Amino acid sequence: MRASTTPTSPWARTRPAIRADAAELALTELVANVVRHVPGRRCRVCFLLRPGGVRVEVADGCPELPVPAAADTLDDGGRGLVIVAAVTDRWGVAPHTEGRGKTVWFECGSRAAPPAPRP
Repeated sequence: MRASTTPTSPWARTRPAIRADAAELALTELVANVVRHVPGRRCRVCFLLRPGGVRVEVADGCPELPVPAAADTLDDGGRGLVIVAAVTDRWGVAPHTEGRGKTVWFECGSRAAPPAPRP
C-alpha cells in the first residue's frame, strides 16, 4: 500500500462542515479520474465513518496506479491528486491482488491507522 507523505491538511482537521466540503471535493476528483482514465468508467465507492472523520475509498478494475503530476498552468487537467493531497489529512493507493485494479483512498479528520482497503 502506498500512502502520501504530505503533511496533515488544515482543511481536513477543522469543523465538520469544512471536513465534509473537503471530502466532497476529494471524492469528486477521484471519480473524475475514473471517468477520465479507467476503461469502462466504473468504480465502487465506500464511505467509512469514524469518530471525528471519514475515510473514503474509490476502487476500480484498472491496474494502472495514479501518480500526482505537476500540471502546466494552461493544462486542462492533471491537478486532481494535488487537490486531494491539499484538502485531506492522508491519501494513498493500494493495488489489488493479482493486478486486478486498485483502491485510492483518503481520510479527512481521522487520525486512526488505515484499515486494509476493500478489493
